[in-house]
Amino acid sequence: MRKNPIKQHGLRNVIIFLLSCGMFLAGFLLIWLSTFKIPSLETIEERKVSQSTKIYDNTGKILLYDVFQKAKRTIVPIEVISPYIKEATISIEDKDFYTHNGFKPTSFLRAVIANTVSGGFSQGGSTITQQVVKNSILIGDKTITRKLKEIVLALKLDKTISKDQILSIYLNENPYGGSIYGVEEATQAFFGKTSSEVTLAEAAYIAAIPQAPTHYSPYGKYRDDLEDRKNLVLAEMLEDGKINKEEYQNAKEEKVEFVPKGNAGIKAPHFVMYIK
Repeated sequence: MRKNPIKQHGLRNVIIFLLSCGMFLAGFLLIWLSTFKIPSLETIEERKVSQSTKIYDNTGKILLYDVFQKAKRTIVPIEVISPYIKEATISIEDKDFYTHNGFKPTSFLRAVIANTVSGGFSQGGSTITQQVVKNSILIGDKTITRKLKEIVLALKLDKTISKDQILSIYLNENPYGGSIYGVEEATQAFFGKTSSEVTLAEAAYIAAIPQAPTHYSPYGKYRDDLEDRKNLVLAEMLEDGKINKEEYQNAKEEKVEFVPKGNAGIKAPHFVMYIK
């Protein structure tokens, strides 16, 4: 049976037309991307990030007052941050952080589909690198092209600095509710200890909060949700082989005491005001 040459010719024209449209759209997208005003990444680590000024007593151990404007933040080297915090954060936020190139198309598409079906934004498809770009580089950018800029910059940032440097920026600058930024300030505020001293359970709480800092605040009305997410962090760590079953069970059952929110007043006010 002979094939109809007219149908073949028509099919070939359709294919050529679709390929031409695809090439045109790809070219247009490249030109569009080239018009983005993308900040330089070479000096990202030289940025001046505001930190709190802390006034201690003469022992250097008792904090009398924390002087800050809009953000309470204390930058610490990634080497002194507890491995529990780093591992918990990666397990819940970006399992493939050390292997991807800054952007994961599969996670992004999965989040888009899930959010479209649910009609909300419960699924996050951003890598840790993308979150660094969003929170530390594209601050205040509310344009419709922001997400594309975020992806382009994440790919560039992954080639510009090391994974540990990216994780350091994330952990030191991420919001943890109210005026609290960075894990050092978060662990001091929530547990009264440094980020190097936290237990596994405390680290799981720290990793749980950033997805929705107000909702998951330990001082809010959704403590059960915070508890559930903390347990999810521990479950992800167990699945990733970062902790064993005994550690998982002990951390899940540990009763963590949060520092009362009102314990942020001025100690030795006359001395503090003199210093200020």
